[in-house]
Amino acid sequence: MPLGATGSRGGGIQVKSNTRARIAALAFAIAIGLAPAAVQADDDATFGDAGIGAGSALSSLVYGPVKIAFAVTGMVIGPFAWALSGGDSDVMWRVIDTSVRGDYVVTPSHLRGEQPLEFFGRSPASGVAGM
Repeated sequence: MPLGATGSRGGGIQVKSNTRARIAALAFAIAIGLAPAAVQADDDATFGDAGIGAGSALSSLVYGPVKIAFAVTGMVIGPFAWALSGGDSDVMWRVIDTSVRGDYVVTPSHLRGEQPLEFFGRSPASGVAGM
């Protein structure tokens, strides 16, 4: 078998793996190029959405790790709250719910003011943030 060739010894066509990758890339490029465009949006709306999207991504890079650190801290402190309260599970779950629930990612709807950004999670029973 020649160098770089793949295939079976029982006959058939031997194709280099590099050629297969090129054919797959070409087929992918053709499929993308021939795909019909959905609906063309206004340029102003597209640039505005791109700016909001970039802003939410950059905000999430800062907000996400802070929220994760807060959640992990709450999960560590929760059992201590349980022990210090004499075994009261409600105290532990209030600490854990408040720290773990909430938003971990800043979305464009948060930046537009359409949806509140909840750092302190809501208890499923009360529906009130931080309670």
